[in-house]
Amino acid sequence: MDGGMLVSYKILCEGDVNSSITIEELLQNEKILKLIKSEFAKGLRNIDVRANKSTTAIEIATEKELQTIEVSKNDYADILVLAEDDATTKKLFKKDCSRVELVDIETL
Repeated sequence: MDGGMLVSYKILCEGDVNSSITIEELLQNEKILKLIKSEFAKGLRNIDVRANKSTTAIEIATEKELQTIEVSKNDYADILVLAEDDATTKKLFKKDCSRVELVDIETL
């Protein structure tokens, strides 16, 4: 089968942050509530701030630069190994940064 794939990946480090918090959890913090009230309800009294019961979440993650590599469709089973090899070749691995996370696989 002819053709290729464009693989996007990022380098992971030990100190990376990847967590999420719901709006409801955020509004339970008194400092956040005071800030919202002072910014959006300045001078008003008896203000109640509520969140819709939806599962809206705020993602907190370390911003990473995406790297790309083009591979053959026949190499699908080895994509992770090829991405690690590409990162090694480009000297992207540094102290405490020795893992690769695949982000996207696109057929060409």
